[in-house]
Amino acid sequence: MPEGGSPKTGESDAEGRDEESTGVLPEERGPGDRDEEKEEKKVNGDSRGAVSEQAGEVEFVHPEGGWGWVVMLAAMWCNGSVFGIQNAFGILFLSLLREFGSEEDDDLRFKTAWVGSLSMGMIFFCSPIVSVFTDILGCRITAVGGAAVGLVGLLASSFVTSLGPLYFTYGIVFACGCSFAYQPSLVILGHYFKKRLGLVNGIVTAGSSAFTITLPFALSHLLEKVGLHNTMRVLCILMFVLMLAGLTYKPLMPVKPSNTPTGRRCPPMSKIFNINIWKSLGYRIWAFGIPAALYGYFVPYVHLMKHVEERFGPDASKEVLLMCIGITSGVGRLIFGRAADYVNGVNKVYLQVTSFFVIGIMSMMIPVCHIFGGLIAVCLLMGLFDGCFISIMAPIAFELVGADDVSQAIGFLLGLMSVPMTVGPPIAGFLRDRLGSYDEAFYLAGIPPIFGGALLCLIPWVEGRRKRREKEEALSRDPDLTEKMIEPGKMADNEKAHEAAQSRTGESTL
Repeated sequence: MPEGGSPKTGESDAEGRDEESTGVLPEERGPGDRDEEKEEKKVNGDSRGAVSEQAGEVEFVHPEGGWGWVVMLAAMWCNGSVFGIQNAFGILFLSLLREFGSEEDDDLRFKTAWVGSLSMGMIFFCSPIVSVFTDILGCRITAVGGAAVGLVGLLASSFVTSLGPLYFTYGIVFACGCSFAYQPSLVILGHYFKKRLGLVNGIVTAGSSAFTITLPFALSHLLEKVGLHNTMRVLCILMFVLMLAGLTYKPLMPVKPSNTPTGRRCPPMSKIFNINIWKSLGYRIWAFGIPAALYGYFVPYVHLMKHVEERFGPDASKEVLLMCIGITSGVGRLIFGRAADYVNGVNKVYLQVTSFFVIGIMSMMIPVCHIFGGLIAVCLLMGLFDGCFISIMAPIAFELVGADDVSQAIGFLLGLMSVPMTVGPPIAGFLRDRLGSYDEAFYLAGIPPIFGGALLCLIPWVEGRRKRREKEEALSRDPDLTEKMIEPGKMADNEKAHEAAQSRTGESTL
């Protein structure tokens, strides 16, 4: 017992130290203990217990490393294998034409192109459904099951002898499996990282750039040596490794308590369709602003090669432009992913705004470039800021809706993105056929990214106003809240002053 203190105060301090040493939480004590504790707090004016009662639960602390680095590498493999195969469909496209007909058959080219378009569209279209499965089954089961489905679809595609079955095996089964494997890789990172989430997402999304650059060379060599069907069977190895990678997705976030009655197998509707994310005006603006920007975002990536061929001739080094976009996109994901860690809260949106503005302006610059070197500079900038847009998508979702609701927030966003990704490039192709040139298509393609970026500028203002309103409502409900928040500081100052007085008089503080 400290000398000079009252017996009551000494007992309460000793009890507080005992509780801290044993680590017993208030929720684990009996009702009688809580009542006695509250009476003591009223007598002594102890405000620390009130703060812990208001908190209600212990805040989750992210490891910021450890097993999270293994999870990061697994998610990187997921992004690389899924989008590496999808982006390399142009190599498989030529082999499919030779396998089922002729490269000069325009009708066959149109039908074969739809296999790749259907596959890419299904990855994003299935995302809302994937988010529901992720919330119910967890990231690990969803990712492993998706990789298994993708493996079956790709393996079945290697045995088809006509183009028709590929719409189902490759365009639907394989793509749906990729979708179920891809989205959990974005969600699980938030279980292990918070301060480094931007950097980790940049590294993970850079995996798709690395695979996109290297996989076409490997596929060209395999197609020449072993043929189309065996090449698809070799690609199945990537999906099998993806299954093993999904096993590393060990969840850490505490599970929210459910109101589901005991014995009920069907989860509640609030878990199947999470309406909480749509209550956030900031998320609603983000979820509709990004798809609005994407109507013109992917037009240069689809039609740039044909435009170069028409302007500079068939012998122009079109592949150099794709290489420039791929390399700088990977660099941009690392740079802006790391930069996002230093931007507080929803202000990360301004990075996406900048990326949309630059990509929109660069799209309008493509028809102006009459020198091939100018096109290389445009592609370098487009790739750099493409990496910015992609790498900070998940960190922004965590800031807008929180870790508990981020799965469906990302899922519905990717689902909404599937529409402009599918519609935008065909509209640009229609304008080319009508007007005889890609110039007008590229000029118009620059407008949606700029408009979408301007719309996203509203998010920080909306979120700031919401936080101010919530603070005012909290103060109006509890006028003494400010005093309670200030009281611990006053008590600490009084204790320091008391200790200083004791040291001046020579009284022991032990």
